Amino acid sequence: MSVSPFDHSFLSGLLGDEEIAAYFSAQADIRSMLAFEAALAEVEARHGLIPQAAAARIAEVCATFEPDLQSLKTATASDGVVVPDLVRQLRKAVGEDAGKHVHFGATSQDVIDTSLMLRLKAAAFILSGRLFAVSSALAKLDERFGSNRLMGRTRMQAAIAITVSDRLRAWQHPLDQYRDRLTQETFPLQFGGAAGTLEKFGPNAAEVRSSLAQALGLTDEPQWQSQRGRVAELAGLLSMISGSLGKIGQDVALLAQAGDEIELAGGGGSSAMPHKQNPVAAETLVTFARFNAVQLSGIHQSLVHEQERSGAAWTLEWLLLPPMVVATAASLRHALQLVGSIKRLGTTAEQDIRRHS
Repeated sequence: MSVSPFDHSFLSGLLGDEEIAAYFSAQADIRSMLAFEAALAEVEARHGLIPQAAAARIAEVCATFEPDLQSLKTATASDGVVVPDLVRQLRKAVGEDAGKHVHFGATSQDVIDTSLMLRLKAAAFILSGRLFAVSSALAKLDERFGSNRLMGRTRMQAAIAITVSDRLRAWQHPLDQYRDRLTQETFPLQFGGAAGTLEKFGPNAAEVRSSLAQALGLTDEPQWQSQRGRVAELAGLLSMISGSLGKIGQDVALLAQAGDEIELAGGGGSSAMPHKQNPVAAETLVTFARFNAVQLSGIHQSLVHEQERSGAAWTLEWLLLPPMVVATAASLRHALQLVGSIKRLGTTAEQDIRRHS
């Protein structure tokens, strides 16, 4: 049994997204945290801060290390974070001589936030590709049906006739903008040490941080452990993506309700009314739009990080951000399915004449 519909045994068929959810698994998180520790050791050796042999040993062990997950779970319950026990286990696996150089100058938040950025960077690449696929599918609809007529509606009432192209442009344009933003998004290294000052590195701190960012393929920025605006901005973009897809879903559901301006293939069945084909994908897009809008308010609450680090605000992010990413990914999957199911959109002049004759 799961308390989350995103990985529920059957609800995940509607609401989940296995490809994106994999980036938020314990295994993916641990791999990214170990990548941080290996890169940190290699960079510190390059700067003469730890022995080369120790860095090589740390990197070697990090490549294959499998921590005791039950021990991590028990320790996290008391420590509030997984890193202290992960580092303890890693030091033991590395051995006494090199083990004392593991995690030098870093803090738990450096490891956890950098792991998040590594995984979000990969997830954003997938989301960008899906946005392109949905936009391309809408462009194909325009080629097929763009000159057809639709009744334009304002405030839910008939207004004036428009073309299908007019409606499709309103659907497609924001998606292209979001894709541009995602492809330009930068994902920064978090590296600040105990209180954000990198006190162990003295005057070489900025140089070490820059080298570490480059090694991990992240952008080099000053520590941001108590400044969560980047996380909130990304969450806002996720909410806008799902919100614009929700607008498409709502429009399609209303068109399907009227029935004469759209024809959909497939649809969901009813246990009581076999003749029905419910617009499930369209409805689900509306659901995800509303879900992400609600989560966004919580992300904005997590901006209130007291002093140099907040346990409460930070933990709130862990509860809210991964479901937002999965919801956005699932929205894009449903949107592509929905657009692909449209067999006819709008009416031709001949159909209008027959309808009114």
